[in-house]
Amino acid sequence: MIGLAVVILASAPGLAAAEGTLIDAVKDRNLDEVRALVKQRVDVNAAEGDGTTALHWASHFDDQAAADLLIGAGANVNAANDIGVTPLFLACTNRSGRMVERLVAAKADPNAALLSGETVLMECARTGDLDAVKALLARGANVNATGSSHQQTALMWAAAQGHSKVVAALIELGADVRARSRTYQSTVTSEGQGLEKRKDPAELNYTVQRGGSTPLLFAARADDAESARLLLAAGADVNDALPDGTSALTLAAHSGNEAVATLLVEKGADPNAAAVGYTPLHAAVLRGKLGLVNALLARGANPNARITAGTPIRRSSQDFALPKSLIGATPYYLAAKYLEVPIMRALAAAGADPKLGTPDGTTPLMAAAGIGASLGSDRRGVGIDDGGGQLEPQSRVLEAVQAAIDLGGDVNAANQAGNTALHGAAFLGYDSVVQRLADKNAAINAKNKRGQTPLAMLTGRDAAAANAVFSPVEGAFPSTVALLRKLGATD
Repeated sequence: MIGLAVVILASAPGLAAAEGTLIDAVKDRNLDEVRALVKQRVDVNAAEGDGTTALHWASHFDDQAAADLLIGAGANVNAANDIGVTPLFLACTNRSGRMVERLVAAKADPNAALLSGETVLMECARTGDLDAVKALLARGANVNATGSSHQQTALMWAAAQGHSKVVAALIELGADVRARSRTYQSTVTSEGQGLEKRKDPAELNYTVQRGGSTPLLFAARADDAESARLLLAAGADVNDALPDGTSALTLAAHSGNEAVATLLVEKGADPNAAAVGYTPLHAAVLRGKLGLVNALLARGANPNARITAGTPIRRSSQDFALPKSLIGATPYYLAAKYLEVPIMRALAAAGADPKLGTPDGTTPLMAAAGIGASLGSDRRGVGIDDGGGQLEPQSRVLEAVQAAIDLGGDVNAANQAGNTALHGAAFLGYDSVVQRLADKNAAINAKNKRGQTPLAMLTGRDAAAANAVFSPVEGAFPSTVALLRKLGATD
C-alpha cells in the first residue's frame, strides 16, 4: 500500500503538468505538441482557474486543426468558464463561421448563454458573420431569446451593428421585428440652465425613461438604412418611438443619420412628430443636414414648429443637444444660431418666419450675431476650446448675419434684457459683424436694461450689473473697442 501511494504521488504532478502543457501548446499554436499530448491521453477537459479549457483557446485562435484533435479526443464542446463563455461563444466573437459549424456539428449548444443572458446567437449577430448565424439557426437556436440584462434580442444586436444580411436571415426565420428592450430609469441633469443657481435638488437632477428600443430604433441610431428597409418590409412601425416619445425619425435625425431618416420620411414617418419636445426638423438642423431638411420640408414638416422641451443630458455631456434655453425656438432660429446659411434659406423658402424668436424676445438675427453663444464653446454646445477663443470663423458669422438681414431680420430688435444683435457681436469680438450691422443702421449706442451699450460691455463699465448673457470681459477685443469708438459709440 505504501509503495502504491508513492507511485500515485509521483505520477500526479507529471499528469497535471501534461494537462497544463496541453493548454499551453494550444496557446503556443504548437499543433505537433497538441497531437502528441492527445495521444498520451491527457485530460483534454482540464481547465485553468477560471474554467477555460484547451478547446476554448483553440476557438479563441480559430485553430480548426487543434479543435478537431481536441473534439476527437473527447473535449467538452459545452464547457463554460466562470462567466458562461463557451468555445462556441468565442467562435462567434471571432466571426468564424467555420468554427461555429464545427462546434455545433459536435453538439455544441446553440442556445448557450453567458451568465448575463447573452446567447451565442446574439454574439454572432453582434459580430455579423452570416454563416455562423445560419449554422446556429439550423441547429435550433432560439431566434427570439432575450438577454436577462436588457432583454435585447439577436435582431436588435444585428441592427445596432449594421449587419443587414444577418437582419434578413433572422427575419426570415421568425425574429420579432417589434420586440422591445427593457425600459429603465436614468438620472440626467437639468438641461444646462445655470445649475449653480438652483436651490431645489429636484431641478438639478431628475429621472427619465431609457431603453425600450426596437430593432428599427437600433437601426435608426446606427444609420443602417438597409436593415431599416428590411424591418419596415417585415412589419416594423415606421412611427415607432422610444418611451420618452422620440420617434424613429427624430432619433435618426438627432443621431445625424441622414440615410435612415430619409428612408423613414419616404416610407411615411410623421415629419412633425413632437412628443419628445421637438420635431425631426429641429434635430436635422441641429446636425446641419441640409438634404434631410429639404426631404422633411417636401413631406410637410412645419418650418415654424417650436421646441417645447429640451433634451435631457448627462452631466458634462458632449452630446448634441437642444437645451432648455432653446424652448420656443423654431428650426429657422436654430439654423441662424448654428450659422447654417443654406438651411436658413431653405426654411425661409418653405415659409419659415425669420422674426420668430425665443420667449425672451431673442430673434434669429440676434442668435446669429452671438446672443446666447459664449467664448470657448461650440454654438451647438459640443466641445470646448481650451484657448478661450471662438470656434467659428467670423466669416461664417458674418454670412449668417447677412442672410438673416436679407431674409427680413430687424437689426434694431431687442430682447427682454434689452440686448440687440450689436450687443452680441460686440461682446464676442466680431468686428466684421459689428461693421455690417452698423452699415445696416444698427443703433450703435443702444442700451440694454442694465444701461449697457455694446461698448460698455467691453470696457467693463457697470461690470457688476452685467446680465447672465454678458459677463464682464474688461480688456477683451481692443480692436472691437476701437471700431465701436470709430463708429461713434460711447460707454
